[in-house]
Amino acid sequence: MVLKQFIYLTALAREQHFGRAAAACNVSQPTLSAAISQLEQELGAPIVERGHKFKGFTPEGHRVLEHATRILAECDSLRQTLDEMGVGLSGRLRLGAIPTALPVVAHITAPFYARFPRVSVTVLSLTSNEILRGIENFELDAGLTYLDNEPLPEVRAKPLYAEEYVFLTAATGPYGRRKEIGWSEAADAPLCLLTPDMQNRRIIDGVFRSVGKTPKPAAETNSIFNLCSHAATGLWSSIVPRPLLAFFGIPKGTRPLALVEPKVARTVGLIVADREPASPLARNLFAMSKPLDIGEILAPPLKPADQVR
Repeated sequence: MVLKQFIYLTALAREQHFGRAAAACNVSQPTLSAAISQLEQELGAPIVERGHKFKGFTPEGHRVLEHATRILAECDSLRQTLDEMGVGLSGRLRLGAIPTALPVVAHITAPFYARFPRVSVTVLSLTSNEILRGIENFELDAGLTYLDNEPLPEVRAKPLYAEEYVFLTAATGPYGRRKEIGWSEAADAPLCLLTPDMQNRRIIDGVFRSVGKTPKPAAETNSIFNLCSHAATGLWSSIVPRPLLAFFGIPKGTRPLALVEPKVARTVGLIVADREPASPLARNLFAMSKPLDIGEILAPPLKPADQVR
């Protein structure tokens, strides 16, 4: 067995197509197919379901793929370790971030890049479940996600900041002259919320359940920016993380109200795989990351009064 066979195998799993996998590996399709056939012969087990087109992996193939992914990740970690001992840490840091954390993610990556300029950084906007899967499958080095709402198995976690929420509504609408609103009352408004696959939405639904409410949103989106743009039309109100408004400002024609009864905040932090030896990229990022003062790193939003004409 050689590493190239594992590289071809993981490319096939990613692309789900022989031709695209070969192109991704810069080899011909016959070369890729022959390498995987040779791997099957060496292991004495079928890996790929036979057919003119890629139909998937056999049960044995899925197990081989798990080991191949782990072996390639260990090889990459070894290269990073040797670079760190010699010329300095290099490679590509792969960080997954929940959408509501995007306004602050640069305050995590910038100090890391300043310390390790030979490392390139890739940030992906992902759901919390996608982040966990990415870390488990060696596809991500670290994640920025909620720490205190849903289980986080087999990871190390470091709290970074608290995420609070506001009720964003039309300045000229029925709630526009108020300073705060209770969660129970907010549930009865025409709402634009994130889709249920987003943990932010599950957090909000949990708060509504705690006050005996089950809202029926009039609009749903998987984009945090659409939360603001829909509220700006005056037809919907949205429940928005406060850091989002602190970063982008309050949309014209809207007013943020404090959400009370109860006062809610969730902890957002950095997670890395709880495995040894740790990836040098993940280990250094985790060691460098410090709690963030949202009030210091993000400009405060405009005062609500400035938005009302």
